Amino acid sequence: MIETLGKKAKAAAFELAKLTTLEKNDFLLKLATALVRQTDFILSENAKDMINAQKNGINDIMLDRLRLTSERLLDIAEGVRQVATLPDPIGQIMSGYTNLDGLNILQKRVPLGVVGMIFESRPNVAVDAFSLCFKTNNAVILRGGKDAIHANKALVQVIKETLKAENLPENACGLVTDTSHEVARQMMQATEYLDVLIPRGGASLIRTVKAASRVPIIETGTGNVSIYVDEFADLEMAIKIVINAKTQRPSVCNAAESLVVHEKIASDFLPKLQTAINQVQPVEFYLDDMSARLITGVPATDEDFGTEYLDYKLSVKVVATIDQAIKHINRYSTKHSEAIITENLGHAEQFQAQIDAAAVYVNASTRFTDGFIFGLGAEIGISTQKLHARGPMGLEALTSYKYLINGQGQIRG
Repeated sequence: MIETLGKKAKAAAFELAKLTTLEKNDFLLKLATALVRQTDFILSENAKDMINAQKNGINDIMLDRLRLTSERLLDIAEGVRQVATLPDPIGQIMSGYTNLDGLNILQKRVPLGVVGMIFESRPNVAVDAFSLCFKTNNAVILRGGKDAIHANKALVQVIKETLKAENLPENACGLVTDTSHEVARQMMQATEYLDVLIPRGGASLIRTVKAASRVPIIETGTGNVSIYVDEFADLEMAIKIVINAKTQRPSVCNAAESLVVHEKIASDFLPKLQTAINQVQPVEFYLDDMSARLITGVPATDEDFGTEYLDYKLSVKVVATIDQAIKHINRYSTKHSEAIITENLGHAEQFQAQIDAAAVYVNASTRFTDGFIFGLGAEIGISTQKLHARGPMGLEALTSYKYLINGQGQIRG
């Protein structure tokens, strides 16, 4: 299966490389329209996934990741439209100069070629990944989780039908329909066909792909996200931000999982937070020794501070200084998103300078770490590594570059 998909994707990538910006944008707008027009079909297929997931005992929070609604499909379509409006990086001249030999040397942005995506139970990823890859003249092979197989098939069917209707290579979007681990491993070994592999999902998936892949990967990490409430914080602001970051959508990677609080305000802040957050959504707190004296919860283990719960759970650590807060967060961080709540400019600047993460916030919810919110259109993932791409990955993250050298007969002596 992977060999067949790979050969078709390679051929499609060659054809995609010829497309102009106008042609790509025109297609993406038509795809957005087609997705909305096919809402009933897509939702009916997603409903099959939801029924199977409920039978398999998947909890409500993870079901939310899987669920598509009319409103979410409208958002997906709007993400595709936004990608169409973004500047096209392909063909961009990154630098140009004439060397001592009189050679005119240009550095030009080009597609990666064929992108592989391994992701779990969020079907919107299929459309996000395709739209970004298409805008950057890349073909994509998608391998979603078995929980979302019906929705993924439906979405890819709409994409392929729209490609075919526009006389474009329908193999620009491939879907691995066999969701077995063996086929996933074959995909990780497909160096002849894939130029890069992007895993997007939980910690177990990321570890598996990192360990097994021979194809170069861009790691989109898990989100063990922390918020530090400083001694100089506006406590009402802090309560509002923590509630949003933890409860608005706990199943996503930019939701807060850990709370770090300065000891000078802990006795005032923590009881107020617990009362306020439980009025919105009851949260189970995992408490260190100091916080356990102030609010109710269960004792935290060392593992709790490094856990991405993806649930209504929050670990709590009380510290004596901002330096301790930074040290604690850097120790357990997955380098995704971290935040400080403070009115002290020096502390804000220190936190942003010393925290090792892709996105570092001051006085704002971590829920904003998102390609759409950052103005990148749909995102293909949030990279927690440092090479090639970091943070929400938009169009430029799906490009490489090559050098174009023009001479007048020069030879090297």
